[in-house]
Amino acid sequence: MFAKLLNIFSDSNDKVITRLQEKVDIINSLEESTQKLTNEELADKTEYFRNKISSDTPLDEILPEAFATVREVSTRILGQRHYDEQIMGGIVLHQGSIAEMRTGEGKTLTATLPLYLNALLGDGVHLVTVNDYLARRDCSWMGPVFNFLGLSIACLQYNGKAFLYNGNFDTNKDLPQLIECSRQDAYMADITYGTNNEFGFDYLRDHMVIQNHQLSQRNRNFAIVDEVDNILIDEARTPLIISGPSQQPTDVYKKVNLAVKQVKHEEDFEIGEKERSVLLTEDGITKIENILKVDNMYSEENYLLAHYVENGLKAHYIFQKDVDYVVSNGEVVIVDEFTGRLMPGRRYSEGLHQSLEAKENVKIQQESVTYASITLQNYFRLYKKLSGMTGTAATEAEEFYKIYKLESVSIPTHRPMLREDLNDQIFLNENYKFNAVVDHINELYQLQRPVLIGTASIEKSEQLSSLLKKQRIPHQILNAKQHEKEASIVSQAGRLGAVTVSTNMAGRGTDIVLGGNPEDRDPSDWEEEHSKVIELGGLYIIGTERHEARRIDNQLRGRSGRQGDPGTTQFYVSLQDDQMRRFGMDRVQNIMNKVGMDDKPVTHSWVTRAINQTQIKVEGSNFDIRKHLVEYDDVMNIQRTIIYDQRMNILNNNNLLEILKEIFIKEIENIVDSFYEENINENINQSNDALIIDLNRILPGFDEFVPKEINNAEDFIFIALQYFEKLYQEQFIENENYKALQIGFMLRVMDSVWVEHLTTMQNLRESIGLQAYGRDPLVMYKSQSRNLFDTLIEKIGQGISQSIFNVSNIADSRDYKIQNKMPITNSSSNTTGITSSRIGRNDQCPCGSGKKYKRCHGN
Repeated sequence: MFAKLLNIFSDSNDKVITRLQEKVDIINSLEESTQKLTNEELADKTEYFRNKISSDTPLDEILPEAFATVREVSTRILGQRHYDEQIMGGIVLHQGSIAEMRTGEGKTLTATLPLYLNALLGDGVHLVTVNDYLARRDCSWMGPVFNFLGLSIACLQYNGKAFLYNGNFDTNKDLPQLIECSRQDAYMADITYGTNNEFGFDYLRDHMVIQNHQLSQRNRNFAIVDEVDNILIDEARTPLIISGPSQQPTDVYKKVNLAVKQVKHEEDFEIGEKERSVLLTEDGITKIENILKVDNMYSEENYLLAHYVENGLKAHYIFQKDVDYVVSNGEVVIVDEFTGRLMPGRRYSEGLHQSLEAKENVKIQQESVTYASITLQNYFRLYKKLSGMTGTAATEAEEFYKIYKLESVSIPTHRPMLREDLNDQIFLNENYKFNAVVDHINELYQLQRPVLIGTASIEKSEQLSSLLKKQRIPHQILNAKQHEKEASIVSQAGRLGAVTVSTNMAGRGTDIVLGGNPEDRDPSDWEEEHSKVIELGGLYIIGTERHEARRIDNQLRGRSGRQGDPGTTQFYVSLQDDQMRRFGMDRVQNIMNKVGMDDKPVTHSWVTRAINQTQIKVEGSNFDIRKHLVEYDDVMNIQRTIIYDQRMNILNNNNLLEILKEIFIKEIENIVDSFYEENINENINQSNDALIIDLNRILPGFDEFVPKEINNAEDFIFIALQYFEKLYQEQFIENENYKALQIGFMLRVMDSVWVEHLTTMQNLRESIGLQAYGRDPLVMYKSQSRNLFDTLIEKIGQGISQSIFNVSNIADSRDYKIQNKMPITNSSSNTTGITSSRIGRNDQCPCGSGKKYKRCHGN
C-alpha cells in the first residue's frame, strides 16, 4: 500500500514537471528576442508590464515575458543565468506552492522571478529568511537586478533596524550597498527581505500603536518563505509574544530552586523522557512541602507554588545547559533546537525562564505579562498568497497541505545526483561511537578530503572538538557561540583537509563549494583545488546522531553533492543517543547484546530502515501535536482577528460612528431596561431622575436635553440615541483635537481589556484538561472561550461608553492629565492612561463609571 502511494505521488509530481516544462519552453523561446534589447529597453519593461496590469491583464499572462526579462537582467548584471529548473521553481512559487529544491540548486536566484512578477502589482512582497545575515546578504546580492528594473528593495534587521539597497552596482565589497532607513520605508519598498520573527513582531506591534503614523506594515499580499520547513514546521510550536514585566516577586524562584536541588531521581521523582516531563512521587511531594513549609502544595491557595516547583524540576532535570540554552554575559539565552543558533531576546514563558536563571545563579528577571501574541502558523496564513522553498519538503507534504493548504512540488536537480548515502553504523554506547567517529575523521584528514560533522547540540560539538584536539586534528567548530563567523566558516568547509564540526544545520542557507569560496581565491588556484577535492570523492558528511525527523537528517546530507558534485554521507548512532533512547531500538540492542560485539558497529540496511520507521512515527506524533496546538490557537485567532480589525478601524477612523453607535445602543438599552425592571411596581414619575442620572454618566449633559414628560422605555432610548449623535457631532466631527484624544482613549480601553483577556485565555488553556475529564477538552475550550470573549466585548463597550464623552472634560481639568502613550501595565490593573494628581480615593471616579476612584482608575 505504501509503495502504491509513493508511486501515485511520484506520478503526480512527474505530471506537474511535464506541465512546468511546457511553460519553461515558452520562456526559453523568448530568450533570443530579449537578448537583443538594450539596457534601457530592458529597464522599461517594468512600466510596460504595469501598464498591462492596469488594463486588467492577469499576472499569469505576463509571466513568460517577465521571467525572460529577469533572466536576461541577471545574466547581464550578475553573470548568472537562471537554469530551466530554477525557472520551474519560480513558476511553482508564483502559483503559491512549495518548491523542493536540493541544496546548491540556487534558491536565492530562483526567488527573483516570482518576487519581480508579483511586485509589479505595487503592493509589496516579502521574502522570509531564517536569520538576519541571509536577509542582509540576499538583499545586497539580488539588489542590482531589481534596481536595474526600477524596483526598490529593503531588508529588516533585529532591534528595529532596516536598510534600503542604494542602487550601487559596483562589486567592490568595501562600498556600502545598504543605507539605514525607517521601518515604514522598508515596508514601502517593492520587495522586503526579513526573518519570520521581524515580520511577525511588526504585525503585533502595529496592533498596539495609538496613532496611524506609527504603523509599519502595509498589505500582506505575497510572501516567499525560504527554508519553509524550518519556519512553518520547526518554529510553529513557538508563538511570537510581546510582553511586559509583571509585579510577581522573584524570591520565590530562589526558594523553589533550593528545594528541587534536594530531591533525588527515582526516589522523589520520575522523568518522562519522551514527554520531557518530571513527575513527583508521594515521597517527593512530602519532601518539597516540608522544605517549603507548606501543608498542601496542590491546594487552591498554593496553585502558583506548584507551578513554580514543576518549572524548577524541569529546569534542573530536563533542560540542559549548552543543549537547550547557554549562559552568556550573565543571561540565559535559548538555543534553537533545530538550527543550534542562539535566540537572544527570546524567553521561555510561564516562569520557566526564571527557573533556569535561578538554576544558573544569574539575575532573575521579572516574569512577564503577555500584551500580544500570535503563532507563526496563523501569522503566515494572513497572507493572500504564500509559497516556500526548501531542500526537504516531501516528508512533510501532508502537514504543509493540511495546515497551510500548500502543495509541494519536487523540482529536478540541474545535474544528476552523484552523492552516496551509506547505511548507519550503530554502536552500543556513546564512547564507542565517538571514538569511531574520530578515527574516521582522522582517516579522511590524512587523505585531505573535506569532512563536515553534524552534532545535535553545542555540548556534543564541543565534546567532539575536545577529542579532535587530543588527536591533533585541526578543525573549525561552528555552533551558536561562533554565530558571527558562520558564513566564513561554512564557505571554507569544502577546502582540502578541512574538518568542520557543526551543530544541527548551522550555516543553513550558505553553500559549501568544493575547493572553498572561489571569490576569495585566484581562479587558477581554486580550479586546481576544486579538481583535487572532486578526485577525492567530494565532501564527506558524518552525522553523529539521528534526529526526530528524517527531514533534518536529509538537510545535513544535502550539504554534500551539490550541483552534480560527488559526495558521501553516513550517520553514526549509539543506543545511548537521546532519540534512540526515547523512541526505542530495543530489538537492535538485543541483537547486539547476543552477538557480543562490544565496540564494533552494526551496519545493515535493516537497521537503517528501522530507524527511518521510528522517525516516521515520531514525525506523525509531532504533526499531531502541532495540529492540536493550531486547533486551539485557531479559537484565539478568530478573537484576535475581530479585535485587531476593529482596532484598526478605530485607528484609521473607519466607520467610527457605526462602531460607537453600536456600543451606545447596547449600553443605553441595558441602563433603561434595568431601570424599568427594578421599578416595575413603583411610580415611574417619582423615580425618573435616577434613570436620567444613570444615562448622564455615559451621556454628560443628558439631563438638560431630555424632555421632562418622557416616562417610557422606548422614548428614553430614542431620545438618548438622539443625544448621542449630537455629542458625537460636537466632539468627534467639530473638534479634531478631542477626536484624536478620544480615539486614543478608545484604543487604550481595548488594549487594557485585551491584555487581561489574554491572561485569562492562557489560564483556561492550561486548566481545560483537568476540567474536561471524560469530555472533549477542545469542545469545552471553544465553549468557555466564547463566553469569555462575550465578556471581553461587554467590558470594552462598558469602558468606552462610560468614559468616551467624558474624555474632553478630564483633559480640560487641571486635576487630571492624559498620557500621550499607553503605558505597558499589569494585566490585572485597569489602567487606561488616566493618572491623578489630587483626586480623593473615595471621590467618584471622573471617568463616569459611577464607581469610587479607588475602585476604578485609582486601583
